[in-house]
Amino acid sequence: MTQTDFDPAANYEQTKREAGYVPRKEATQETYDRIGFMSGLEVHQQLLTKEKLFCHCPGGIYNEDHIFDAEVIRHMRPTLSELGEYDGTALMEFKTRKNIIYRVKNETTCTYEVDDTPPFPVNREALDISIRISLLSKLNIVGEVHITRKQYLDGSIPTGFQRTAIIGVEGEIPLKHKKVRLIQLSLEEDSCREISDVGHWRIYKTDRLGMPLIETVTYPDMVNPDEVKEACDYIRFLARSTGNVRTGIGSGRQDVNVSCRGGTRVEIKGVSHTRWIPELTHNECFRQWSLLLLREKLLKAMPDFSGWKIHHEALHFHSFKFTHPPIVQAKKAKDRLIAVNLPGFQGALSHFTQPGKMFADEISDRLKVIACIEKPNMTHSEAFEAEISRQDFDKIREILGAAPEDAQIVVWGPAEDIPTALETIEERCLMAFRGIPNETRKSFIDGTTIFERVLPGADRMYPDTDSPPIPLEDQHISRLGEDLPDEVIDRYHQFRKWDIPEDTYTYLFRNNLYPEIKRIVEELGVKPSFAGTFFGHRLKFVEGHYTRGREFHYGLIYDLFRFLLDRELDLALTRKMLPLLYEHPKMDFESILTSLKFKKIPKQDIVSPIPFLRTKYAQIRYRDDREAEGRWIMGQLHTMALGNMALAELGKIVKQ
Repeated sequence: MTQTDFDPAANYEQTKREAGYVPRKEATQETYDRIGFMSGLEVHQQLLTKEKLFCHCPGGIYNEDHIFDAEVIRHMRPTLSELGEYDGTALMEFKTRKNIIYRVKNETTCTYEVDDTPPFPVNREALDISIRISLLSKLNIVGEVHITRKQYLDGSIPTGFQRTAIIGVEGEIPLKHKKVRLIQLSLEEDSCREISDVGHWRIYKTDRLGMPLIETVTYPDMVNPDEVKEACDYIRFLARSTGNVRTGIGSGRQDVNVSCRGGTRVEIKGVSHTRWIPELTHNECFRQWSLLLLREKLLKAMPDFSGWKIHHEALHFHSFKFTHPPIVQAKKAKDRLIAVNLPGFQGALSHFTQPGKMFADEISDRLKVIACIEKPNMTHSEAFEAEISRQDFDKIREILGAAPEDAQIVVWGPAEDIPTALETIEERCLMAFRGIPNETRKSFIDGTTIFERVLPGADRMYPDTDSPPIPLEDQHISRLGEDLPDEVIDRYHQFRKWDIPEDTYTYLFRNNLYPEIKRIVEELGVKPSFAGTFFGHRLKFVEGHYTRGREFHYGLIYDLFRFLLDRELDLALTRKMLPLLYEHPKMDFESILTSLKFKKIPKQDIVSPIPFLRTKYAQIRYRDDREAEGRWIMGQLHTMALGNMALAELGKIVKQ
């Protein structure tokens, strides 16, 4: 096939079919068994403590106004390990020549965070919470807590390492149809919040840095995307059931490890919403499966790739009639423009990897991260919409001395970044011959991912000589396990016994509302299905449509139910009263009723007009229909009845 005969769009669709890709909603367990889907989790949850983990700075205070008191700048420099080796992630970060900026707020940061002060003793409040959650997870508690240092090489921790400690090992969680094994639960300090990463500048906020965090790690026991989400939800609900973890945006995050048969572990970092997990894991497994198909094709064409190399030539803007806007902008910025030939790679650049993405995107993503050239940073000979004219590409191929089976890339960027860019292009192409690179990837809401960094090596942890071991006495562990909350699986079964609609469960578990429902049912005698539906439907609706008052808490709903029952008012009034209570939690219930213009009306006064209303309906009716008559009468009496008597009871009287 000649260059002019090649159809990249057709090749993309063909390789998509060859990989057997199907949308997630059409996939079955047979689909995932075919490609060998395997996944595990690392679930992180901030703990609700007054102070940070290794210093006395306050926890839970966030700087949302972008005002800061100082900036600290640092650079990544790799050092040899005790074995005389460099960590791959450290080398990658060094290539980027990043300037790491930390924005510091005096209220939330001290000299400990920049390693100018030794760590204080570990926060015992955080340690006890992590032990309680470990016991709930059926983990075996360690006899002695050892603080270790875990290398953090992306700059998100100024010291370059995170202090962490294993609290429990070898546990399990029950899902609906299976059990998932847990490797361990660790107590560790949180990292900075990234707020910008453009070019060679990466900026972090330090407000959450050092906050206590637990990490629950599972074995790769999940064999389909829905199991991964179910397991992640269970772990998060379990932690929330204690009431000792933070909630809200950023307080809980998970890293998802995915592989296919013949692939390797790829870590999708920082997934902030569990609802993203099924699409992300589905697409990542197929991405690996498709890359293995690409490897098979490349090795068939070039069995010996040991001498494979790219060839590149500098291009002069004035020699071509480029109209592609990014190239025009590169010319204005006085960037360099380089043409790269990829021997034998025709069809590889347009090879399907993820929905809407191809292998060329794998290269472009790495150019952004490693060479720090912002996207768009390249075009290529297999772009669906030709960004360079055929005449110009023919000229480029001639300059490169390209063969018909070759592919070409045109990359642009600052002169000082071009050597790293060329090295990155060649490196990623050589990886295609070997299979799946070990890497971490960043997630997007559409279920796709991009390259983030090289996966850290296994030997990234070492002892922290600043922190002595902490012995854990059996008596203390037993005391912490005395008042553990009901297990999540038991709460699930109780919801089902109470006939609470299953579409409310995620909301109820996420907000740890089981204790409030149980209290209302047991102490006030409210029908469980009514209480559960009120929380899971009405409260959820109100939270999505009204502004929450600062003092509102879920315990106020118990007080609201008790208020109405004490006055022998029907609980249907709660639906009307909740929005006002939610927005104005300091408002007393009597005032809420007054604002709703509610009047106490005796039951007899409500039902006495029914004969008159029947006569009136007979005069205006369009057809003889007892059900229509009943609905009309109920509509006339609804306002009077609401709160004064149960509408179901009124309905029975109307039917009689």
